[in-house]
Amino acid sequence: MEITKIPNKILAKNMEKVAVDDIKKGLYKDLVSDMKKAMIENNGVGLAANQVGKDLSVFVVDQKLAKENSVPDVFINPEITEYSKEASETEEGCLSMPGYWVPIKRSRKIRIKAVGENGNKIKFKARGFLARVLQHETDHLNGITIRDRNTLNAKFNLRPELRPRENQNAK
Repeated sequence: MEITKIPNKILAKNMEKVAVDDIKKGLYKDLVSDMKKAMIENNGVGLAANQVGKDLSVFVVDQKLAKENSVPDVFINPEITEYSKEASETEEGCLSMPGYWVPIKRSRKIRIKAVGENGNKIKFKARGFLARVLQHETDHLNGITIRDRNTLNAKFNLRPELRPRENQNAK
């Protein structure tokens, strides 16, 4: 499974919600399995469906990270419902922008709700690195990349396709 790179337009659009009935029928099991493999093969900690060319609101996170935090590793139709005011700025990379690390300011704690890979509703609080990964992957599903969140936009001499877009989806 090939990773979709900037400037592919699928990375700049909101992903389609997935029908819960389709999840329960197991229609996305193979996709999720392939996404997990692609994430591992590319040394990622998360991977959104649009990063493999699929217009679906699905992402996976590293199994070890998920297990350490007692959370699932598959998120379907995720929505971050609360962001803490407390934030931190750390460099982030992205499989869709290989070799680039840019400073991103994100909330230290979030609340997220989603549907799990078996169609079950999930809802929990996340903090620290896990919160950062969940925000990064949720951004992907909303057409937002790290080039849009980059807090030092003007200071980076990036190729044109890596520069922030003028009409950002980012809030």
